[in-house]
Amino acid sequence: MTDSTNENDERPIGKTRWELPGGHVPVDSIGPEPEMVSHEQLCLLNAGDEMATLEVTLLYADGHEAGPYPLTVAPRRVRHVRINDLIDPYAPPLGEEYGIVLESNVPVVVQWSRQDTRQTENAALSTIAYGE
Repeated sequence: MTDSTNENDERPIGKTRWELPGGHVPVDSIGPEPEMVSHEQLCLLNAGDEMATLEVTLLYADGHEAGPYPLTVAPRRVRHVRINDLIDPYAPPLGEEYGIVLESNVPVVVQWSRQDTRQTENAALSTIAYGE
């Protein structure tokens, strides 16, 4: 098996560039912290044998950008990163529409999820990102 491949073929699992257009971290939350804080999260899968070095850039509806935020994912591992926890170089503002561009040195798989706890009837959603 070669780097980032599955047993059935020799193609890498994942892509090196991903886009997610629908970001909007809710400002308010109901319930105990940190588990019930409204948030959005990236789930990053590195199925290969090499460390994944990623850069995440947030693009806002008003035209400004935040990032790049450097992240790593160890070989053959998964990592969950809350958008709320990205701090350096700029803490993303809550309650604003944004999109994500994620670039990696090796193929990875990216899933995005939101937990919205603004009311007692909590909501969660998840989707796979667009990879190219």
